[in-house]
Amino acid sequence: MLIAESGVAGPGARLPSWIRTRPPRGEAYPEVRGILEELRLGTVCREARCPNLAECWSAGAATLMLLGTDCSRRCGFCAVTTRWSRGIVDRTEPARVAEAVRRWGLRYVVLTQVCRDDLPDGGASLLAETVRAIREATPATLVELLIGDLGGDPEAIAQVLEAAPDVLAHNLETTRELSPSVRDHRAGYDRSLGVLRTARRLGPAHLVTKSSIMLGLGEAEPALATAFRDLRDAGVDLLTLGQYLRPSAEHVPVARFVPPEEFERLGREAERAGFAGVASGPLVRSSYRAEELYRRAFAARGG
Repeated sequence: MLIAESGVAGPGARLPSWIRTRPPRGEAYPEVRGILEELRLGTVCREARCPNLAECWSAGAATLMLLGTDCSRRCGFCAVTTRWSRGIVDRTEPARVAEAVRRWGLRYVVLTQVCRDDLPDGGASLLAETVRAIREATPATLVELLIGDLGGDPEAIAQVLEAAPDVLAHNLETTRELSPSVRDHRAGYDRSLGVLRTARRLGPAHLVTKSSIMLGLGEAEPALATAFRDLRDAGVDLLTLGQYLRPSAEHVPVARFVPPEEFERLGREAERAGFAGVASGPLVRSSYRAEELYRRAFAARGG
């Protein structure tokens, strides 16, 4: 599964003092929730138990999850339900997503997906259709699309890029050494790098690419430095680093809680590796303050 958004520790776990979330507040929260329920839309915020749900929804934004809410993969870190959907796709979803974006009046929207190995193209056609629907409904909205590996198929990746998302993201998730033990067997460190290289090769010059790594799974710091270099070699512009939080006792345990000062230091190291923008902190997730990070990359290119 592609989504590094696990939000709560397992039963009985004690969270350190620096991991705190706040209750929902603000007028936008009930509006966001109401539109999601009315239009029957899934979000990574709820399905993957993101700790930033209250903050983002209160600000009038949510990360929308495409292709339903059931994933065909079972990664050891992810809270999203695993189920084989037998090729069933709701073709009304792109229009419903575009309507939600229109009603919220978003300048920037983040879309992600569940993995759909039951579909020949991994769902690429519906992802592209959704981006185009948003372009038609709200032409000024910037679109960030966080995709799965789409089976590593360059044709599927090209199909998504033809819809012209402003940001194409795909998460590396963890280091090479840990990848086999925490990710589904159909995923992989090298396949993920290949997806990002293909996006850079096939996408337009102005395309911004992005990835994310979870910390606290037991990764060695030299392996992290290697991952930074590998992502930069693949042409990745933006990177987020966040703390892995165990969704349940059935998921991979947290090896350690990384303190904020270490996140700050690793963020500086990632910047020195050459990323145009880095967000690093215990509660940072791949879609957290995405527009702000995109603006950094845009400014770094002289935009």
